[in-house]
Amino acid sequence: MRLLVLSIALIVLAFAFRFVERRPARRWTDPSIRTDIAYWFFTPWVSRAVTIATVATALLAASWALGLRIRVTELSTLLTARGPLALQPRWLQAIEVLFLSDGLGYWTHRLFHGGRLWRFHAVHHGSEHLDWLSSVRAHPVNEALMRVAQVLPLVGLGFDPRVLAATAPVFSIYALLLHANVDWRFGPLRYAIASPAFHRWHHAADRAAVDKNFAGLFPIWDLLFGTFHLPAQAPERFGVLDAQLPPALWAQMWWPFKPGEAVSR
Repeated sequence: MRLLVLSIALIVLAFAFRFVERRPARRWTDPSIRTDIAYWFFTPWVSRAVTIATVATALLAASWALGLRIRVTELSTLLTARGPLALQPRWLQAIEVLFLSDGLGYWTHRLFHGGRLWRFHAVHHGSEHLDWLSSVRAHPVNEALMRVAQVLPLVGLGFDPRVLAATAPVFSIYALLLHANVDWRFGPLRYAIASPAFHRWHHAADRAAVDKNFAGLFPIWDLLFGTFHLPAQAPERFGVLDAQLPPALWAQMWWPFKPGEAVSR
């Protein structure tokens, strides 16, 4: 059933984005699009399972570090709403969670652009044809650690876990638009909401754009910390500047673990 839902969603979204994305579009026979289609099914099945297991392990480890001897079967007790923040209306919590999640994601994203972590994140940057479908190209290690960095602090602060679960899909759905092959800048709202033009510069194979535009929803994080970059022109090339990633999904899964010199952005 899940396979059918993913297949239908792929077809519907491909049809919808065909009318909004710029030309020339990638052909379905393009090897890169075949890789992204593989990720379309791989990410919800494999990456999601890895992420859930990693988040659960991190929650248990945090509880033990705090002296709470919670077993795996009692993990749900950690996900019980508690504290003053959980008493707020859920709509208000949702706004706060989106803003704080994006802030946590901003700093985690910056960490992934340096050191050994970059090799895992480079998989996402490896696409030289940026469009809506390339948004799903991500290594499970990248996905899992990013979610841990967002979930643990917010659960620790006492937000209602149901709000966290409800807002999580917002980032995944918005990422499709953020990676779309369009030049939308959102006019004066470009400083309030991350636009496709803003994120295309993050993926640009351009020295001036290296380590810029980390936010996924709110560019205020980049404005505050000096990483905002949105020139009038559009970037010409995308991908990783100093490395050539293997084209196939399984080769990309193993590439970050291969011994060798660290790859920089």
